[in-house]
Amino acid sequence: MMLLLYLCSLRTLLLLLLTLASVGHAKQQCRLVLQSNFNGNGEGDPQVPLSATPTSSGSTASASATLAPFNYGKDIIRGVNLGGWFVLEPWITLSIFEDTNNSDIIDEYTFGQLQDSEHALSILQDHWETWITEDDFAAINAAGLNHVRMQIGYWSVPIASTDTNYTTSVDPYIPGAWPYLLQALGWAKKHGIHVILDLHGAPGSQNGYDNSGQRGSANWAQGSNVARTLDIVRFIADQIGGMIDVLELLNEPGGYQADIAAVIADYWQDGYNVVRNVSGPSLKVMIGDAFLGVASWDGFLTSPDAQGVLMDYHEYQIFNYDQLEMSQDEHLNYSCSVLSTLRSYAKSNLYTVSGEWSNAITDCAKWLNGRGVGARWDGTWQDGQPTFGSCDGYTGDSSSFSDDYKTFLRKYFESQIAIGEAVQGWIFWTWKAENADDWSYQKGLEGGWIPKDPTDRLYPNICSDS
Repeated sequence: MMLLLYLCSLRTLLLLLLTLASVGHAKQQCRLVLQSNFNGNGEGDPQVPLSATPTSSGSTASASATLAPFNYGKDIIRGVNLGGWFVLEPWITLSIFEDTNNSDIIDEYTFGQLQDSEHALSILQDHWETWITEDDFAAINAAGLNHVRMQIGYWSVPIASTDTNYTTSVDPYIPGAWPYLLQALGWAKKHGIHVILDLHGAPGSQNGYDNSGQRGSANWAQGSNVARTLDIVRFIADQIGGMIDVLELLNEPGGYQADIAAVIADYWQDGYNVVRNVSGPSLKVMIGDAFLGVASWDGFLTSPDAQGVLMDYHEYQIFNYDQLEMSQDEHLNYSCSVLSTLRSYAKSNLYTVSGEWSNAITDCAKWLNGRGVGARWDGTWQDGQPTFGSCDGYTGDSSSFSDDYKTFLRKYFESQIAIGEAVQGWIFWTWKAENADDWSYQKGLEGGWIPKDPTDRLYPNICSDS
């Protein structure tokens, strides 16, 4: 056992050294309205563009080129999330969870807790090596995208006791993803892709969803968890602040809980201060609306009190019954109504990004609501609730999708693009999934409902009345 642990540690160390050698310590290079309305001269803008060096709008760097700074606030972010890579989600990688033959393993926390740690590490290392590869970054570049948003859990950040006054234990999580993250940053730069690094899971869980690493209670606001998270943010900014473009302080904190709502504004402010103290003005900072709506953040962290801050807004239309009952046309109209809300906020507050959205109009993807949990759509989630029909033909393998459905998916994709293009950009969730093609950018490109050039529109006026 000790020999195996030694070999695993040696393997990780060698990967880390190779990654650091390739990445180096380079400094950062970093819903439908005409983009010319955000002209970058500060006139009518909440703040001037967040990078001093302009780039050609819509251009994509070649693999051999130096990655120039992205002109946030002028050029449009067009990107994709790399979900399920460094933070497991059962619905994205069903096989990892099914292969455990243990239905009590429902998230990354129980993945480490209910298995032999050496076996769990072996499975995760194979996943980290194969789920996303350099070929994916090349394909993302070829698809005309200029950003990836990468997720990391706090348990994967190798903070030491000299970096914090709080515990560094991450049990029962299995650490080890950090070297693979560093390798990915090198691939991103090589292939002309800018990086938003998103702290997706915090101590105690900030929302109680499996995407935070731990499904159940959201205890992030309790004890020393918030202070501990700030130290983790400080470590990330210090160690790799020059290798990423934007650091997102926390993904989807559950502001619907009173204790989290009470601390989140202070956390955003303190996290901003931490990044500025460590990285100066170069590294951009991203916050979220914490499920409270962007209007709740009017005047918060705006210029001149803060600079280089972006708002991350997530837009799904499938997790409430009133959304699921909408017709296809109503889904399109809903997207366009969100456009006007975000455009109004971004005009007088923070530059805003539609940072998570998908093509799904049902919650039918297997385990989307949690491992072992059914769907609202077909009534398998909870008894006594409305149902809307069979899940057949809405998710899974796209060979089951009708031509009419694919046509709608293209319209819906473009309605969501309209949201992001009306503000400062968009990031699709997610690049790939094992068995949910309605959620996969990769499968959308193959199936034709996502264009190979994101500026190509079949329905350019889809939100023209918004």
